[in-house]
Amino acid sequence: MDYQRLGSQGPTVSAIGLGTMGMSDMYGPADRDESISTIHEALEQGVSLIDTGDFYGMGHNEMLIAEALKGRKRDEVLISVKFGALRGPGPGEFNGYDSRPAAVRNFIAYSLKRLGVDYIDIYRPARLDPHVPIEDTVGTIAELIRQGYVRHLGLSEVGAQTIRRAHAVHPVADLQIEYSLVSRGIEREILPTCRELGIGITAYGVLSRGLISGHWRKVAQKGDFRSHAPRFADGNLEKNLALVEKLRAIAIKLGVPVAQLAIAWVRGRAAAERGMILPLIGARRRDQLVESLGALQLTLSAEQMAEIERAVPPEAVAGARYPEVHLLHMDSERRTS
Repeated sequence: MDYQRLGSQGPTVSAIGLGTMGMSDMYGPADRDESISTIHEALEQGVSLIDTGDFYGMGHNEMLIAEALKGRKRDEVLISVKFGALRGPGPGEFNGYDSRPAAVRNFIAYSLKRLGVDYIDIYRPARLDPHVPIEDTVGTIAELIRQGYVRHLGLSEVGAQTIRRAHAVHPVADLQIEYSLVSRGIEREILPTCRELGIGITAYGVLSRGLISGHWRKVAQKGDFRSHAPRFADGNLEKNLALVEKLRAIAIKLGVPVAQLAIAWVRGRAAAERGMILPLIGARRRDQLVESLGALQLTLSAEQMAEIERAVPPEAVAGARYPEVHLLHMDSERRTS
């Protein structure tokens, strides 16, 4: 496993991080024992960053991570936590975001308890709360850093202007945002801003929720986010799977799974950005984890990167990355120039 600093302000982390949302939420039922075994295997393979959210499974995910980390030294793993999403009792019910200072302190108190830790390595609002200035939210996290409850400030799915405002209050370690072959919107404005300010990027959705990986199957089960995702809708799905087949043809030539090729492309972009991009893989099972980690052995040449981008140009993907009702409230989707 290779290790790198997350931006110029952040901690040193493994070249790939593990996202654990699917072990508790959004993709249908998951196997508890297999989830814990997957976290254990990731740690054994040198993965040092585990990403979660206090609203994943309404706290279930944090308690699952606590169980998986039981008996291990605290400094063996860096825990990244998103907060602020308001859930309801109904399946997939979200009721906005709360990033008021008092709410931030409330959320972290519960996270520390559920995780069984004294501090969180990277703490970040899951989305921009339109009713609370980002300066107020960041100022509260800065206070938590001074008090020892948090080590680094992170952001998630915010645009360039918000990044600058937050960074002016306290140095931002990294921005967590979707980035993949079919989700390249950050290249226009957000990525250059992070590069300028020395802010790292933890890229989630590198396999576009299973679309690119080749493990996709018809989504029909209750509680699976993809049943409402535009890219998986009838009409869009067929066009997108055709793009995946073009990618698969390149993967076959190189003798690797298509998932590894997609992750290696993100790592190739990371190399071009001097290591500032860190892919998060959302493996729920050990076999998925092992396949994804195989991408660490694949280094793409400039010619291969170009071939991949010709096969899957960013404008070719059909459907937005989130339903329109979500995109309306995503600061990262706003354009300022």
